[in-house]
Amino acid sequence: MKKKLTKIIISILILAAFIWTQNEWIQVTNLTYRSDQLPETFKGFKILQISDLHNHRFGSNQARLIQQIEETAPDLIVVTGDLIDRRRYNLEPIQELLINFPDLPTYYVSGNHEIWSGNYLEVKALIETNGWHVLDNHTTNISRQNDTIQLIGLMDPASRNQGDVQANITENLNALPIESDAFSILLSHRPNPFEIYASYPIDLVFSGHAHGGQFRLPFLGGFIAPDQGLFPKYTEGMHTLNETTMVVSRGLGNSIIPLRIFNRPELVVVTLQKK
Repeated sequence: MKKKLTKIIISILILAAFIWTQNEWIQVTNLTYRSDQLPETFKGFKILQISDLHNHRFGSNQARLIQQIEETAPDLIVVTGDLIDRRRYNLEPIQELLINFPDLPTYYVSGNHEIWSGNYLEVKALIETNGWHVLDNHTTNISRQNDTIQLIGLMDPASRNQGDVQANITENLNALPIESDAFSILLSHRPNPFEIYASYPIDLVFSGHAHGGQFRLPFLGGFIAPDQGLFPKYTEGMHTLNETTMVVSRGLGNSIIPLRIFNRPELVVVTLQKK
């Protein structure tokens, strides 16, 4: 009886440790993007992507997350939405992140949860007060010596109707001054409208939203994702269509499904290189 009880306790401890690592142990994924359009002075330029925090805390005052961000030593940080979760609206985890955040140029676009929460303006004000640039439906240029790259941001359309989402994204992209002769990077929360992004002169896209498919299955990849359903196509990594490459982050937190399996929280680091 004692031996059986010991086995049960050990099994429970192993399971608990496994679940903890799957949801708390941050993975840094390093990718290299090569393009002959990249300005010479941006060779080796390192971009860190943060996505889909969903109120998650990684240690006291986000200490583990901050440590990982600092260790990557990026030149630029992009944040692709869903810092909060609309079902349990709470600004404290974001405040802890912002207060301790390294002094690096950081650009943010909204996710569907910021919009659906009804508190978008409050989130935006908090972010801007703490030094991040909100790029929703705006563009800016990043300069290095005499060269520039264009950074483009889309505000999340926050509609559950995919037709409306696509129409909104197209309308907003049409309204932005996208420079066809510049190396351009788009920040947009949702990966599923990739065909729309690839129809514009955009070189590189950063997105999230899919949470890595929540549960990753051997040989099959992600199991389920918002707006993509079962066995979604865009859940992680790099995807190329026409002349556009999209990077999809698995994100950091969880929403309606509270657990990740074989799908650790992720920070993505993309290093730009000449082809």
